[in-house]
Amino acid sequence: MKLTVLYPEAMYPDCSVEQRIFGPEVRVIMRDSLALADLAEADCTVADGLMLFRHFATAADLARFPRLRALVRMGVGYDRVDRKAAAARGILVCNVPDYGTTEVADHALAMALALRRGLLLHHEKQRAEPPASWGWLDDPLIRRSSAQTFGILGLGRIGTAAALRAKAFAFRVLAYDPYQPNGVELALGIARARTLEEFLRASDILSIHTPLTAETRGMLGARELALLPKGAIVVNTARGPILDHDALLALMESGKIAGAGLDVLPEEPPIEPVPALLAAYRARAPWLEGRLIVTPHSAFHTPDAWVDIRVKSAETMRAALLGPRPQNVIASDAE
Repeated sequence: MKLTVLYPEAMYPDCSVEQRIFGPEVRVIMRDSLALADLAEADCTVADGLMLFRHFATAADLARFPRLRALVRMGVGYDRVDRKAAAARGILVCNVPDYGTTEVADHALAMALALRRGLLLHHEKQRAEPPASWGWLDDPLIRRSSAQTFGILGLGRIGTAAALRAKAFAFRVLAYDPYQPNGVELALGIARARTLEEFLRASDILSIHTPLTAETRGMLGARELALLPKGAIVVNTARGPILDHDALLALMESGKIAGAGLDVLPEEPPIEPVPALLAAYRARAPWLEGRLIVTPHSAFHTPDAWVDIRVKSAETMRAALLGPRPQNVIASDAE
């Protein structure tokens, strides 16, 4: 009897790539649902494998899949999946950690450099009506790379790629990740902080690269952000709930934090009432001009990354269902 893999989000026009990777042992079903709850019972009943991109998988959702053996999150983050419920049902949860690494690292550096070189400040002033005089701006946001510490919070694949890029731009690179083994910083030629407080006090640029877990949710609140040096900037290409956006707003408004780049928000897509910082950004508040970059969770996006998502997700599912051994398995004891 063939195994069945269900794609509930209609991401591709056909299943030719998937069928080539899975081979004749697997049947592929593609649907176009707004959520797992909208799927027909017949599809849920036959699914041995489930592929998720933007959908959430709650305990109630997973209970509708009696045959489900493997769930692949088609991306790096896995906070949308109730992993405890999956473990209780014997469902293997995997992710795809090796796609979009270079894109997200590039995006983080691009945000940091655009802010620190004053690109947005000058851009906004030069297109104002009337335009500013033809000259540079003196602003605390603008600083030399080699005079700053680029702080990497989370030294996984993307954090490591960002660290190497920051190092190439002559930043002093400092990382904080208590789960990395001793000596990884020596291999990369960067510095390492032993405590979060030590790390934050030294980071002129804070670039966030941690997964969203019980430990990291709300990790950067008002107290933590206030530890940053005056004039620091914050870049988040990880997950919105790691960062307290109201605290970020207050510290930016006071001048303590000079700028921020956000690719992720606490709720996506944002719904009314949107966070106050996003509301001020959309209203073009004068004090935010040139100091905040917002992108719609697009740091991963290139045509090449989409090919990687498609191929690597299918390869991960095949390994989970057909062997020889599963890949990229996510432990079930985290949040």
